[in-house]
Amino acid sequence: MTSAETPVRVGVFGLLGSGNLGNDGSLEAVLGYLRADHPDAVVDALCGGPEAVTAKFGIPATRLHWNRAEYRTASRAGAIASKGLGKLVDVFRTASWVRRHDVVIVPGMGVLEATLPLRPWGFPYSLFLLCASGRLLGTRVALVSVGAAEIQSRPTRALVRWSARLAAYRSYRDAQSRDAMRAMGVDTVRDEVYPDLAFSLPTPRASTPTGSPGPVCLGVMDFHGGNDDRARAEEIYQRYLDGTIRFVRTLVEEGRPVRLLTGDQCDVSVVAAILDAVDSPLVTAAEPASLADLMNEMAAADTVVAVRYHNLICALKTGTPVLALCYAAKSEALMDRMGLGAYCHPAREVDADRLLEQFRDLEKHAAELRQTLTERNRVAAQQLAQQFAALTTTLFPANDHDHAPRKAP
Repeated sequence: MTSAETPVRVGVFGLLGSGNLGNDGSLEAVLGYLRADHPDAVVDALCGGPEAVTAKFGIPATRLHWNRAEYRTASRAGAIASKGLGKLVDVFRTASWVRRHDVVIVPGMGVLEATLPLRPWGFPYSLFLLCASGRLLGTRVALVSVGAAEIQSRPTRALVRWSARLAAYRSYRDAQSRDAMRAMGVDTVRDEVYPDLAFSLPTPRASTPTGSPGPVCLGVMDFHGGNDDRARAEEIYQRYLDGTIRFVRTLVEEGRPVRLLTGDQCDVSVVAAILDAVDSPLVTAAEPASLADLMNEMAAADTVVAVRYHNLICALKTGTPVLALCYAAKSEALMDRMGLGAYCHPAREVDADRLLEQFRDLEKHAAELRQTLTERNRVAAQQLAQQFAALTTTLFPANDHDHAPRKAP
C-alpha cells in the first residue's frame, strides 16, 4: 500500500470455521483488533470452513484446500491421486491468495506444535506454503500468539521450522513455545511472548457463589493422545473416559449439578458416552457455538474441570476456579501463569480418586483463587494491548496510522 486512500488488504489463515471453538475465538480476537485499530482494512480468510467463517464473522473466505476430501483417509488409488494432485494445486492457490494481500495474520492456535495427531502433509504443509509464498511475494506473514512444541517427526519438524523462519513476525502464547522453536533451530531473539489471544475477548460477569455447593462445568474432549501415542490411543481414551465418568458419578451422588461442555464438534461423542453411563437429571449438556457461549456457561458455575486448552482459558478469563486435565505442557504453563499451577492432572492417566482430592482442594481455596484470577486477567489484557500496538507498528505502513492503536488498560 502506498497511499492512505488504498485500504490495507489483510488475510487471516488457519483451520478456522472447522468446528474448533478455540481457533474461531482466536480469529474473533484478531478481527476485534482490526476493526478497532484499522477499521478501513479489507479482510478475508483462507481457512478450513469458509462458509462457517463468512456466516459467523461476515468476511469473505476461501477454502484452504483444493481437495475437499483432504482430511479423509485415502485408501483407493483415485483418492490417493486426488490428494497428491491437491498438494500441487494448493501451491498455486495459496500463492495466488497471498499475492492479493499486504499482510496475512495467523491468529493464535497451536500451529507450530504436534501435541495432537498430525500428519506433515496436512496443516504443516499448508502453513509452509503460506509462509514461503509470503516471503517470495513480499507479503508480511505474522504468526500471532501461536503455540509451539518441539516436534520429533523429521518431516513435520522441518516444515514447522521453515514456516517459522519465513514469517515476518512471530509471537508465542507462552515461554516454552518460544523455547521449543529455539530448540528446533529458529532464531527467536526478537520474538516476544504474550497471552493467548482469547484473553482479549469480552468477558461475561461471573456469578456470585451462594455459599452452598453449586454447579460444576466439565469440559470434555475426544482425547486419544498425541502423535507419539498412536499405538495406545484407544487405551488412553478409555482411561480418560472411565476416570471422568467416575468423577461425574461421585459429584452426582453428592447432589451436585454437572454441566458437560464441548470445545470441538468431535467432543459430542464423549458427552453422549457420559450421559449414557451416568443417568441422572443432575447431568446436562450444553451446545456452545463460541467461546462466548463457553464463558457464559462457566461464569455461572462454582468450579470448572476441563481438558481443552481454550476451555481452560474460558474458565480462567471468567475468574472461575478451574482444575486442568492436561494433555500437553501448554496447559500446565497456562495454569501456572494464571496462578493455578497446583491444580493440574494428567489427561493420559486420569485417577478419579486423586482428581476428586484436587477438586475438593480447589473448592476449599476458591475465594482466594478468584482474587488471583482477577489480577492475572488484568495483566493479560494489558499485555495483549501491547501486542496489538506492536502489530500495528510492525505490519502496517506508517501512513495507515490514522487511527491510533488502543492503549493498555
